[in-house]
Amino acid sequence: MPLKHPKGPSGPTHDLTLPPLFVREGDQIPRHNIPNGRLSPDDAYQIVSDELMLDGNARLNLATFVTTWMEPQARQLMTECLDKNMIDKDEYPQTAELEMRCVNILSRLWNSPDATQSTGCSTTGSSEAAMLGGLALKRLWQKRRAANGKPADKPNLVMGINVQICWEKFANYWDVETRLVPMEGNRFTLSAEEAVKRCDENTIGVVGILGSTFDGAYEPIEEICAALDDLQERTGLDIPVHVDGASGAFFAPFVDPDLRWDFRLPRVASINASGHKYGLVYPGVGWIVWRDPAALPEDLIFWVNYLGDNMPTFALNFSRPGAQVVAQYYNFLRLGFEGYREVQAYARDVATTLSGKIAELGPFELLTRGDELPVFAFKVKDTVDNFTVFDVSSALRERGWQVPAYTFPANRTDLAALRVVVRRGVSHDLGDLLIADLERQLERLQKQSAPVHDETESSFHH
Repeated sequence: MPLKHPKGPSGPTHDLTLPPLFVREGDQIPRHNIPNGRLSPDDAYQIVSDELMLDGNARLNLATFVTTWMEPQARQLMTECLDKNMIDKDEYPQTAELEMRCVNILSRLWNSPDATQSTGCSTTGSSEAAMLGGLALKRLWQKRRAANGKPADKPNLVMGINVQICWEKFANYWDVETRLVPMEGNRFTLSAEEAVKRCDENTIGVVGILGSTFDGAYEPIEEICAALDDLQERTGLDIPVHVDGASGAFFAPFVDPDLRWDFRLPRVASINASGHKYGLVYPGVGWIVWRDPAALPEDLIFWVNYLGDNMPTFALNFSRPGAQVVAQYYNFLRLGFEGYREVQAYARDVATTLSGKIAELGPFELLTRGDELPVFAFKVKDTVDNFTVFDVSSALRERGWQVPAYTFPANRTDLAALRVVVRRGVSHDLGDLLIADLERQLERLQKQSAPVHDETESSFHH
């Protein structure tokens, strides 16, 4: 059966009828099977465009980490490259060259010990990149076990329960046990102590998150690495770390340069990042970079010769457009280090200002302030019993804002929060408009006698 969002619109099932505005008046167009005849380009465009008006406004979507605005020049470059197949490096050698330049740039940005040996590639997003990092960890662990004559049938991966769903997919698809560290009290991320407790000889690695999707907080990567160093000294277990930098790897280097989370830590074996989040590119590009060539097992690299030359590939996906990779390189050229720093610092300033204003409204309590990733979470105070975060989320939707309300995972399923993601295009002015709408809706919500919405009606799920 086709996958469908459980809260998505059911919609009509009868055929479409073309209104008199169109050239082919009175025609009916089937919704769920291909029409017998053709439409004019204008008619087809108008039908699809009209239906898409029911989608939300991407700029007002404060739920998403994904880029919703790029400059016209970047959009033009992407249009020019939509027909270039990223995998066909013989036919499009310069696009392939730009991809490798990006890998080299990221290797240096993330302090690779030898950037001349940069090892990595672009992907369709950070989820694919994370899976490649996980596969490399598993394969290297299997090789070490085999070399020592030990079984390799029970691999496990240690991470916080706040990981993005791609890690649960990885574990499911490739038969790896997930050892998830639950939240406790006010600790919403993985800690070094809890990570080490769950490590043993079957642990292929520990995943540290540079920017949790739940609240924007950085996990203590340096502390985790230090604890694993101590574990190796005591037990001989040498367990690598993969950094899920989906958001933070394109953010921290520019505004938190002294934060040690990357290849400056010898235990960090690989880093994934999302070019279409704080890399500032439209959806469709991620990056995976390994510490050095030895961190990527050779048997995960495949060679193909049927596209004009014998070329390596180690991504999960094969054919995909080169547009997003070109747009990533455009951003590197256009913004430079200082430009990225200004964009990211502005986002953090908007986030901390906005969170401060929300805290001043009265009924809310901040869980984070947006002073790490420009992302913050807040809850309704325990003393408020006549409306919920789900009521707030629903009320803001009336004005077009998409602010997610959701419950936290174990062991804090009792906690429900709202989250605001500030990214490029979310300005102080938009923040002021959000506050004005929130104040307007609070006047009504505070008059409720009891909550109206709960988590069963939420459209947002991690």
